[in-house]
Amino acid sequence: MSFSSHLKSLAQRYENQIFNEVDIQTQVYLETDSEELKLDIYQPKNDEMENRPILLFVHGGGFAGGARDEYAIMEFCKNMARRGIVAVSMSYTLSMKGQSFGCNQAAENKMNTFKQAGLEISKATVHLLNQAKVLKIDPSKIVLTGSSAGAEAVLHAAFWPEANTPLPDNFQFGGLISMAGAIYDLDLINKKTAIPMQFFHGTCDDLVPYGTAPHHYCNESDIGYLLLHGAGSIVEKLEELNKGFYLVTGCNDNHSWSGKPFFSFRSEIADFVYHDVVLQKLRQHHQVIKEFDSCQLVDAADICLD
Repeated sequence: MSFSSHLKSLAQRYENQIFNEVDIQTQVYLETDSEELKLDIYQPKNDEMENRPILLFVHGGGFAGGARDEYAIMEFCKNMARRGIVAVSMSYTLSMKGQSFGCNQAAENKMNTFKQAGLEISKATVHLLNQAKVLKIDPSKIVLTGSSAGAEAVLHAAFWPEANTPLPDNFQFGGLISMAGAIYDLDLINKKTAIPMQFFHGTCDDLVPYGTAPHHYCNESDIGYLLLHGAGSIVEKLEELNKGFYLVTGCNDNHSWSGKPFFSFRSEIADFVYHDVVLQKLRQHHQVIKEFDSCQLVDAADICLD
């Protein structure tokens, strides 16, 4: 088979659901004092390919709720597996259970929550790395993926050293997909640390800012005041660094973008995994979706005013 034919065949693998059946395996990746933390591994049955890319998904829920086996997540992971992408959905400690993660939650506690979730993501990653040959995954093609609180968690797991200490020296994730997430410090993303990233975010998200704004838009006098940088600001930083990105902006739309990609943007996610992670093409792609005409937030993206 020629190289061009090989690439065409490989592209078909990600563009289409070429596998009919998916095998799901549950494993314990960490035992804490209070619980066993598990992950579900979704693999296409009878797949002979080696060194496959893998999505490690972290659910949302304000670090107080949510579950790795919610219907939407399971269907998303099955869809990715049928495309030849190994998908993993993990549980993590719900350290805010029974508590608010809004303006009445101390900013220090929010940072500690990001850190704890990040450390557990790192431990789940090490658990998968230890099985790389058995799972037939490429250790350099692990794509962190998260929704809402999970997106905040994966961004900090990927770039905040305090949140990824269990990872091997010189390890770097192959990519990252953020569904309505944000990071506390843009300087954590630089020429050395930047990786291919895909973002889905609404410009009128009043919980996790699209640009740079306080988490939950808290007042500066609130104990929960914490400045965060969402997809718009991160992409501006990546443009400055001349690094790749794939941004889908929902003009004047809200936090619903933390869930829309599960069903509406599966092909775009597979496209990102193939072109940006597997082929390592440097792309700067921005898709703007205009569904609403106005926004109450003062920092809505200028792109939506055109």
